Parts: sequence; structure tokens; C-alpha cells
Amino acid sequence: MQLPNDLRDQLKNPLGNLISDNDPNKESIIKKISIESVLITVGDRTTENMLQLGLKPQIQIIDGLEKRNRRTIPTDDTVNTNLSCRNPPGEITKESIRVIQKAFSCEPPVRILVDGEEDLLVIPACIHAPENSIVMYGQPNEGLVIVTVTPEIRAKVQKILDVMN
Repeated sequence: MQLPNDLRDQLKNPLGNLISDNDPNKESIIKKISIESVLITVGDRTTENMLQLGLKPQIQIIDGLEKRNRRTIPTDDTVNTNLSCRNPPGEITKESIRVIQKAFSCEPPVRILVDGEEDLLVIPACIHAPENSIVMYGQPNEGLVIVTVTPEIRAKVQKILDVMN
């Protein structure tokens, strides 16, 4: 499923709360999340930042890239399940959707290593995550976006996915 050009601008708007790059401290993040929430990170920098703050994502979706440049994969010795999928830039593959669905039934923490690009996988993560899960991703040059999965968010991202089909 390809991302149409007219949707690119829409996706530049954060899906949830934006915490600016100048304020990525643990307290400002914890205020926005519930202890019972399933924590999902999309992106290497976001995953690394949460691990450094002592917050353990149950699902980590990474690709070994940052702003399309190779980088060291964040280390997390607590990962119980490693999954992988192929997902080219500007697309969401059926394989990546299946792997994200599978991740929710695996022993956490789960790491999904994407061959390609993980940016758009925020969309299926929001669709398949349990209600009140927290999906975190980086908004380039702006900060960290924290999305609480609600029926409204699911409906919004499902519309985007439907347009991509």
C-alpha cells in the first residue's frame, strides 16, 4: 500500500501530544502515559530515548536508520521476542501489518526489525494496539509524539490506511 502524495502533508500533523525536543524529560513523558498502558515505540531514536529514560516499550518497531542514515540499533537486553518484516519507504506492506498483529500476542518486550522504513507503521500499530495503549514516535525536527489509542484515533488512522489501499 503506497502513501499518496496528498496524504503526506496530513501526516506531518502529529496524531497525539507533541513534546518538543527541548523538553524530552521523563516527567513530561510519564505525565502523558498510564502505568497500565501497553507502550509501543516506532523509530530507533524514540526507542533508544525511552530505554535511556528507564521506560520499557513492550513493542519496539525499528529499522536501524535515522533520517535515512544508518545508525546503531538501540540495545535492549530484555527483548524476549524478535520479529522482522520488509516495508519499503512510503509504503505499508501486508507483511508488516501481520507482524505487528502477531507482536501483540508474543511475550513482551517484542522488537520488530524492519527491512526498509518503519515511519508509516505508526498507522497499523495504532489500529491493532489494545485500547489505551500508548504509541510513541518522533516528529522530525520537532519532538516526540505520544498517541493514546482510542476509538477516534483508530478511526482516523484506518481512514488513512483505506486511502492507501
